[in-house]
Amino acid sequence: MADATGGSVLGRIIFADRPAEPTLVDGIPCLTTHMANGSGAPIEEVWRTDRPARSGTSGDAVYSEDGEYLFYAVRLGPQPVYREPVRELYDDALRFMWESGYTHLVRMWNLIGDITGPNAEGVEIYRDFCVGRAEAFAAWAEQFPQLPAATGIGTLSPGIDLCVLAAKQGRTVHLENPRQTPAYQYPSRYGPKSPSFARATFLRGQQTGSVFVSGTASILGEDTVHADDVTRQTLETLCNIDALVGRDNLHRHGVEGHGYAARDLDQVKVYVRDPEHLATVRDICAQVFRADSEIAYFNVDVCRPDLLVEIEGVCRQRPASSDPDARVAAELMADVDGVGISGREPGSSESVGNVGE
Repeated sequence: MADATGGSVLGRIIFADRPAEPTLVDGIPCLTTHMANGSGAPIEEVWRTDRPARSGTSGDAVYSEDGEYLFYAVRLGPQPVYREPVRELYDDALRFMWESGYTHLVRMWNLIGDITGPNAEGVEIYRDFCVGRAEAFAAWAEQFPQLPAATGIGTLSPGIDLCVLAAKQGRTVHLENPRQTPAYQYPSRYGPKSPSFARATFLRGQQTGSVFVSGTASILGEDTVHADDVTRQTLETLCNIDALVGRDNLHRHGVEGHGYAARDLDQVKVYVRDPEHLATVRDICAQVFRADSEIAYFNVDVCRPDLLVEIEGVCRQRPASSDPDARVAAELMADVDGVGISGREPGSSESVGNVGE
């Protein structure tokens, strides 16, 4: 993936102060989700392609395709219990992708209102959601035997927004993290069905590749670590990303000639549970990420009540990090009491990803 200056827009995600049904705007699929509090301009994530794109609708969903990649977005309104509606939502999405020939899932975003709150039966909404998602993937296991990178994060309004990127050709390699238990193998204490996603997906290009990093948090093995310490949780999260996208882990998954570090992450979204922690998390990210990285911050709930921060992004069109300070997160974790305060505001209100090269 690379920054795009032209071509077609494959899809747009708008993080606004209220949700809206997915729609086609000037022929472009647009998903509006409620993840901003209204104090600033909405943030947009724009996915572009260098090929002509064709858009349309399928039931309540909007989509765009360029013959190589598909962008698909749909919204599920508030439900007393989500299991069955989510299963149907995913079933429709997977069927559409399979029948359209986009048989390799690249990335999914699940934007879930009141994610750690109770449903009408008293079950946590995220756990309720995970049951429906798992049942749909089980039904389509023959067609989609591997799970892609994904994020499950809170929003500020009830309901669920689902967004998917898929590809036609077999260019995807789904990655797990050597520091973490695969999410789909979590024990039952985290819910009746484990979360259905991989820690990252490597998308192979013509001459290079991109790593789509799933929403990543302060989890070692299967357990949350550094409860109530946002500094250590943020640094542990970044150390997890270092391990996930590093050359050794990519080699372990059969991906040769590539290797990254957390500082190479671009198109970064940082989710912070408590508003009083935003400044601390920004300051740490300013020390780790490159100055030209696109970063957006959101004050929303994370998928476990004891998680304070979650980070996702894309390593794209960046060389392997071999300079001495590439593993900045690990160095800061080793000397956490000495973390400096510098701070940096996000440089842009629009984050751009280019699908295809």
